[in-house]
Amino acid sequence: MAPLWGSSWSSTWGSLSGYSPVQNGEQGAATTSSTTDSSHLKPSVGQILMSKRVRYAAISVAAIGLFFLAFRNYDRLPSIESLRGGSAAAAAAGSKSDCPPAVIPAFEEAQVNWSRYAYTQYVTNAAYLCNSVMIFETLHRLGSKADRVMMYPEKMMDPAETNPSSEEAKLLAKARDEYKVKLVPVSVQRRAGGDATWAESFTKLLAFNQTQYDRVLNVDSDATILQTMDELFLMPPCPVAMPRAYWLFPDNKILSSQLMLVQPSAVEFDRIMQKMEAAGRNDYDMEIVNQLYADTAMILPHRPYDLLTGEFRGDNHQNYLGTDREEWDPVAIFNEAKFLHFSDWPVPKPWIQMSESMRQDKQPKCVDKNGQEDCSARELWNGFYTDFAQRRSTVCSTSKKGRR
Repeated sequence: MAPLWGSSWSSTWGSLSGYSPVQNGEQGAATTSSTTDSSHLKPSVGQILMSKRVRYAAISVAAIGLFFLAFRNYDRLPSIESLRGGSAAAAAAGSKSDCPPAVIPAFEEAQVNWSRYAYTQYVTNAAYLCNSVMIFETLHRLGSKADRVMMYPEKMMDPAETNPSSEEAKLLAKARDEYKVKLVPVSVQRRAGGDATWAESFTKLLAFNQTQYDRVLNVDSDATILQTMDELFLMPPCPVAMPRAYWLFPDNKILSSQLMLVQPSAVEFDRIMQKMEAAGRNDYDMEIVNQLYADTAMILPHRPYDLLTGEFRGDNHQNYLGTDREEWDPVAIFNEAKFLHFSDWPVPKPWIQMSESMRQDKQPKCVDKNGQEDCSARELWNGFYTDFAQRRSTVCSTSKKGRR
């Protein structure tokens, strides 16, 4: 794994058998006791079928067969929700079988046409512009093969600008020229009311409209990419693939929109736009994708594709590890992770200065391990924030003396 920018601590960083003869008493009054003809000694087909014992046996066979088929395909049975929801829910449940399991196929990197795929970022303001450029700088430094696409407010700069004047325009030009980012000006999607922090996050859903690509991977920019994730583009076909919000599992089986693997299409984008227009006051991108894809998305493993910084502060790691049998090893977890999302409430986002008192109060505790003090989780956690600040001051600088 490539170390993070300028961090000296980065190294610490899956039987029924035949029938019973019909009894004489069941042959009816038409048969007399004085008859010796052999035809009266052998039951007819009609008599066999009328036999209670045979009918009971047939019913038993049918019941066993239905029971076997039902539990053999239990995951395809309609849920109560789909039955209540009518045709729309039934269609969603039916499409579940269209997405195979999230398995990365073997591939020859040199034989892949990487221009069919892209990492996408959405930008709504200057702060998130810097974050997105940092994401693309990391992908460039780590040698990612897929394209890089940035959707940004059209008022910031013409994508063909050769002499940028504003700080935002200079940073956009830097992304384009140094990190090979394709610039896509868009009209930022907003909704009145609700939490202002997320009010513009609808813009990320424009990834569904990037139909010039077969597949795009959209990641939130308040994060650090630790390793490239190019292999995700080669997953089996599915309109949307996302990890679960593991920190809410199993009580809430919610998809995490921090990382979305999308097959752009006019049909899916139209569904997104319709949901956006009908969205409630507190419905944002995460709510919309869950309303549309909660039961039909391909589920990506959150480990290693969606790790929260807050995990290093917790005491119970069973949800992330997926088992209660594995011991929490922060260094090993960090080394395997590919995408690290800053989520440490009430700790502010990493581009906002954290007070020393808060850092002391919220940083992970040291633990006793085999009779010795182990502070690796604390060192890693503090390193995440230090590394982000260092890269931000360098990557987002547009002049030798300029710092953001």
